[in-house]
Amino acid sequence: MKTREELIDQLIDLAFAEDIGDGDATTLCCIPADEMGRSRLIIKEEGIIAGVEMARRVFEKFDPELRMTTYIEDGAHVKPGDIAFIVEGRVQSLLQTERLMLNIMQRMSGIATVTARYQERLAGLKTRVLDTRKTTPGMRLMEKDAVRIGGGCNHRIGLFDMILLKDNHVDFAGGITAAIDRAHEWCKANGKDLKIEIEVRNFDELQQVLDHGGVDRIMLDNFTPENTRKAVEMIAGRVETESSGGITIDTLRDYGECGVDYISVGALTHSVKSLDMSFKAF
Repeated sequence: MKTREELIDQLIDLAFAEDIGDGDATTLCCIPADEMGRSRLIIKEEGIIAGVEMARRVFEKFDPELRMTTYIEDGAHVKPGDIAFIVEGRVQSLLQTERLMLNIMQRMSGIATVTARYQERLAGLKTRVLDTRKTTPGMRLMEKDAVRIGGGCNHRIGLFDMILLKDNHVDFAGGITAAIDRAHEWCKANGKDLKIEIEVRNFDELQQVLDHGGVDRIMLDNFTPENTRKAVEMIAGRVETESSGGITIDTLRDYGECGVDYISVGALTHSVKSLDMSFKAF
């Protein structure tokens, strides 16, 4: 399996391949190869900045001679007019890296900003907001980094690092106990030490899980706040709890006050508005 660093490098390579192809015709036709210059990243919208280190990686991978001076680090609150960093070097390189860097930073900053808003709604509670696998194909690692930068927590990275028995798995496996038992058998047979989470849709399924045991976390899917509170009381701290399903920023605190450990929110990554910023010569 590829490492995190290898996957990110692969994404950057693919992004350059689809954008530049066999050459940036616009830049090559009007900018001499030896012309030097500098550009600065200007923030145009209030939020949480994320992707500064990813931007550095983009610049270094494309042209190791580009020099980046950072003034604002990942996770900082930013406002219009702030200068996050300056990059100096070949003008051709500045122009060819501009769009990829902005695509990454604007997307990551948008996610970090939204995540911070969600987590702020849970101020004073133990509950943490979680991301999901509803991410942009290829950009999952960057988007999950942005969630952490914004103050949230990561759920599993993919299908390989945690077992999450959802409704379809339970139904295809033949029920709650069968699904849990098969998960343990598979882990033992394959030498895996993975946490096991199971989704429950009602109190009957919840009771089956509590009676059978063998899981590390229970996901309460589409429970109302009232039923969530009752479920948390039934679980009584025996395993971790997670609320999921249609929870918005307006209803988030209602669920947090029920005492769940986590609330998973697909909206952190699947429908986020990018944070406005620009990369300008000066």
